[in-house]
Amino acid sequence: MPKTTFSREEIKSFAQLSPFELKDTFIKIAEAAQAGEPGQKGKSQVQMLNAGRGNPNWTATGPREAFHALGYFALSESRRVWTADDLGGMPERAGSGARFDSFVRRHPDLPGIELLQRCVEYAVERFGFDKDAFVHELTDSSIGDTYPVPDRILGHTEQIVRAYVAEELFDGRPPAGTVSYFATEGGTAAMCYVFDSLTKNGILAKGDRIALMVPVFTPYIEIPELDTYGFDVVHVEASLFAETGVREWRYPAEEVAKLADPSVKLVCLVNPSNPPSLALSERVTDQIKDIVATANPNLVIVTDDVYGTFVPGFRSLAAELPHHTLLVYSWSKHYGATGWRLGVIGLNDDNVIDRMIAEQPAARKARLRERYGALSLEPDRLRFIDRLVADSRQVALNHTAGLSLPQQVMMCLFSLFDLLPEGQAYKERIRGIVRKRLDLLLEGARMRIADDEQRAGYYVELDLLAEAERVHGKDFADFLEKNYEPVDPLFRLAEQTGVVLLNGGGFDGPQWSVRVSLANLDDLDYLKIGHHLRALFNDYAEEWRTARAG
Repeated sequence: MPKTTFSREEIKSFAQLSPFELKDTFIKIAEAAQAGEPGQKGKSQVQMLNAGRGNPNWTATGPREAFHALGYFALSESRRVWTADDLGGMPERAGSGARFDSFVRRHPDLPGIELLQRCVEYAVERFGFDKDAFVHELTDSSIGDTYPVPDRILGHTEQIVRAYVAEELFDGRPPAGTVSYFATEGGTAAMCYVFDSLTKNGILAKGDRIALMVPVFTPYIEIPELDTYGFDVVHVEASLFAETGVREWRYPAEEVAKLADPSVKLVCLVNPSNPPSLALSERVTDQIKDIVATANPNLVIVTDDVYGTFVPGFRSLAAELPHHTLLVYSWSKHYGATGWRLGVIGLNDDNVIDRMIAEQPAARKARLRERYGALSLEPDRLRFIDRLVADSRQVALNHTAGLSLPQQVMMCLFSLFDLLPEGQAYKERIRGIVRKRLDLLLEGARMRIADDEQRAGYYVELDLLAEAERVHGKDFADFLEKNYEPVDPLFRLAEQTGVVLLNGGGFDGPQWSVRVSLANLDDLDYLKIGHHLRALFNDYAEEWRTARAG
């Protein structure tokens, strides 16, 4: 594999970009490599393999069929009220449960109708729903003919989401009290809303000290750097090694101890991590619990648990430290639903944020009273979870806030599907997919990673410099650092093989690490990527030997 045609200065310049923007550069390079040289006879042998972005190449078809079956019933309910060519009416609640049962009997061959029926029956039985009320919520919401009411999340949907999160993210052992949820436009919107409302409500101020448990999803790095926030960021680094050249991607106790500083007001983490894809260890969880109980009792935690369903027995910090933790979750990865934009923010009703707001100085309380005064006669009593909703629409548009109702129906059906046996079988299948792909990648690359039962395997982060030291010793690793930029391997891969990966340094990981998404290509493509990585490594080693010989 020859050297890249890009100069070291050009590579250094590109490395300043966010990894997701740099990815677009790699895609253009890989597309050019796949197209071949102008005037070249025959087809290029380069096949672009984009393992940069984490959009899965699977989808959950069952709940989607149920959603579309519901749509046919909902339209029949609309036409029942008012029919005039393409004009219908608003579905009625009274008797909707019985009409749904009749529709199911009359349309036994409609794709998705059996699963939809099981979802409805399960929800009515488990949660004690009034059938007319629940069926009407599903029906009217799938039509999308009203504003979201309640604006935070629909009533039945919240109970179903609460049960889903309890099973999948709290290991079936939810914390005491009630967790309230705010349905958002994916985890992306949730992140934006959390930072905005914490600042608007005086929990954070510009320049405050926060902590990030790194490596971490890049927006958690970039948002605090915006001039809106300008936070002083402390990094809690996953710097432990299992052995020479093999990273554990675990946090040493002395790194976690940084959270004991009372000036650290917030800590953000992705759990399981992105890109290492490991769930937080019990040791670190216990250390954080001890810190909150003693040295830093006002610490606010934001945990983004989108990959939690890929780890058996996963238990979120939102379950272990419910009074301090804002939970961010999205259905996008588990269900292959990135285009649906389905997420939630969860917060226990008994929480430190509401307490800190209540204890604020009179002047700040007065300012917040003015901000939220149009929403309540007692704005001081407005919960933070509801302030999030109002702030998401600049307060003035609170009356039209809320996630689109058809989106909430899809969220509801995904969650109910998971609670059924077929949803649990689906979960095991997608876990098996990423595990197989990881094995194929490592087989091709001949690289070693730490054994870890808490590995989600949605991504893997490979430290190429550590691998260099493991295979050929420190002299080889020093040679790479001296002669090449950390992203040089990514330019070579894109230009010579068509492989697109992301730079781990962009996630505040080791500069020479790379992120491989195990979710978005066919299984055997990962074996090919592994072979390309090993060939790349061998080329660097040959250049090192040549330099030594000279």
